[in-house]
Amino acid sequence: MASTLPRLPIFEAIKKHDAHSAAVVHSLSGRSFSYGELVNDVAAAKDKLQRNTGGKSAVGERIAFLVENGYDYVVTLLSILAAHAIAVPLSPAFPAHELRYILDQSGSLMLLSSEKFQDKADEVLKEGMETSPINYKQEKIMLGNTDDHVTLVDSASEQGGMMLYTSGTTNRPKGVLLPQSVLTAQSKSLLEAWDYSSKDMLLHVLPLHHIHGTVNALLTPLFAGSTIEFQFPFNATAVWERLAAPFLPSADALKKPITFLTVVPTIYTRLLSSHPNLTPELQVATKIALHPSNMRLNISGSAALPTPVKSAWTTLSGGNVLLERYGMTEVGMALSCGLSFTDRVDGSVGWPLPSVQARLVDTETGQVIKEGEEYDKDKDRERHGEIQLRGPTIFKEYWNNAEATAKEFVDDEDGRGRWFKTGDVAVRRFIEGVGKSGQSWTHGPMYFIQGRKSADIIKTGGEKVSALEIEREMLSLPYVSEVAVVGLPSEAWGQKVAAVVVLSEQGKTAGKGGKAWGALDMRKSLKEVLANYKIPQEMRVVQSIPRNAMGKINKRVLVKEIWGELVETGGGKGGGDEKNGVMNGTEGPATNTEEKKTSKTTYILLTRGTAAMMRLDNRPEQTIEYPYPKTRMPNADVCHLAAT
Repeated sequence: MASTLPRLPIFEAIKKHDAHSAAVVHSLSGRSFSYGELVNDVAAAKDKLQRNTGGKSAVGERIAFLVENGYDYVVTLLSILAAHAIAVPLSPAFPAHELRYILDQSGSLMLLSSEKFQDKADEVLKEGMETSPINYKQEKIMLGNTDDHVTLVDSASEQGGMMLYTSGTTNRPKGVLLPQSVLTAQSKSLLEAWDYSSKDMLLHVLPLHHIHGTVNALLTPLFAGSTIEFQFPFNATAVWERLAAPFLPSADALKKPITFLTVVPTIYTRLLSSHPNLTPELQVATKIALHPSNMRLNISGSAALPTPVKSAWTTLSGGNVLLERYGMTEVGMALSCGLSFTDRVDGSVGWPLPSVQARLVDTETGQVIKEGEEYDKDKDRERHGEIQLRGPTIFKEYWNNAEATAKEFVDDEDGRGRWFKTGDVAVRRFIEGVGKSGQSWTHGPMYFIQGRKSADIIKTGGEKVSALEIEREMLSLPYVSEVAVVGLPSEAWGQKVAAVVVLSEQGKTAGKGGKAWGALDMRKSLKEVLANYKIPQEMRVVQSIPRNAMGKINKRVLVKEIWGELVETGGGKGGGDEKNGVMNGTEGPATNTEEKKTSKTTYILLTRGTAAMMRLDNRPEQTIEYPYPKTRMPNADVCHLAAT
């Protein structure tokens, strides 16, 4: 029986691949599905999907689905695209009420579920829904279909695509609409930049409701004819055993070397920490597996990569350097370091990817920072700018949220399209010796992410501090296992820098007298590598720091959990730790202070060196070091302390 698929770029690519070449492998079972089987199964699933929509056309409709990582997921996603519908991948780990919100907000016509998640689908749909999606239960594909002859027909619609939901750190999650044309542009950009090929064997250990897992590790390798081997959920020992398999003395002939690994920093951290526990035989084999001669490309993204993790991976792998890149749900991948090891600069996410236009807009002046204007000579510091992007890889809109969509775009007088405001802040730097590899897009100044404008840029005493910079330095210390740096409201500073820390085993006894490593120890360790005003004024030790599936930390939630509800202040420009109007600081002589009083408020005039901080409860006066060089003092001289 003949079947058809629309003549979309993804299906044209898949149809051209060797029909006998493996497209998808299930790592644990060893089951393998070829590109020929994939084409047939997608066409059959597309037809079956359309027969179960209650007589309504699937074109342009949202089809939400709960399917486990593997061949069934790939077939489901592609069949929805083939029906010109909008695929809405759901995470089975989400609680029912979150899934109900996504189904209602997206107005999904159907909730499709595999056999494994049918009970979950029933739970979601049984109550609390504002809409009435069709509850469609899909049978598991045990053997690939090789009987049909699939032909490509001209596409009748451009309404298909995918919709991913943001993490919702500040508001309810928003549906990010990525039309088929955007998915194609994102994949083609990565094909050129990272040189995917039919020889690549990609180990997939990521969740599939994020852009990283779906575009970088699924759609793009399918465009290239690569083989995707699924091993989910992530297990460090299982990953090591799989990587080692082709290089053991008793090698499994069916296990080909993994050439491509793209994961998040927390996975690299867990792999590194578990490696010493492997048998000597596995340790030797895994080192061979990671060597650049076998592992063609190892990529880290979705969160900042700590320098010690990058260095440790390079050492373990015999010189394989992790490639860092930058992306987000709304834009796919936007910036990346190059394939040459020389172009993988520590702390940098590289250059704009092919077809991506990027610019920095000064966070203070609102002016575009042109190339060569990255340094402010008058203020003797780098210029921080919000990353703004445009081009064919940018999402179309937030679903049913015109206000949010309009708010995040800005027009340009050049008439070449709108810029998307990412909300991420970066600096650009010219780095000596890079950009000479022959990749045409790897040239000019490189981007260095400073963090989210809303959560990672801390304004303290008139200075802007990057939480990511501080985290990078703290993670280089042997006493710190995990850290999140946040800004807390402060009458004295505007914001003060604080750190939430998970201590390493060494850190639990590294303090004075064998006690746990503490705040004073932290300050001593950081004073040689960070300016005083960047060193956290407060430190809280916790057992663990909550992260989402991609290893990201919701800092707003973290602050609330640890410090409770905090009231934002107007922001003074003085110095010190402030609690309930009382300044706490380090002991030292009071120098050059002059008190000015009004009827209701006490002020301290800050001059140089240290500033005396008067306790208002008549306890002994203390002082705190004013953490700015004399040439870098804030403009305001008066610090509002507290009402008298």
